[in-house]
Amino acid sequence: MSSVKNPISLISTFLWIGFVCAISFMEAWLKFTAPGITLPLGLGIGRLVFDALNKVEWVFAIAIIVSGFMVKEKWLSLKNLAFAIPLVLLIVQTLWTLPALDARAELYITDQTVPPSNLHFYYVAMEVFKVASLLLFGIKHFKSN
Repeated sequence: MSSVKNPISLISTFLWIGFVCAISFMEAWLKFTAPGITLPLGLGIGRLVFDALNKVEWVFAIAIIVSGFMVKEKWLSLKNLAFAIPLVLLIVQTLWTLPALDARAELYITDQTVPPSNLHFYYVAMEVFKVASLLLFGIKHFKSN
């Protein structure tokens, strides 16, 4: 029988993956297929949901960091490089992408002209890289034991 050195980190990692996949890859586009959901209404819902998701992601990231310190994790390792990528992406999303997307959504909601932008594609690409890196990080938990 094998054990996991850092179960809190492992659990937080896979819950984080689940949240991102459920919200970013399912809820985000499915809400617009619901009857009666207009673009402004869908964007308003999306702003609330992605703000909440961002906060939950920070809880998972902090749980992983704190639990790493508690089990005296070696921070300079390939496994932790796989965690550094989603952490950096989360910082970028929190400080730049989400506020910019929120501002664009506000323009749509208030029926103003919205200039073209690839920002949404950047956000989706970050989500894909985040999930892939978290998956690698989670798998490395098993390989390191």
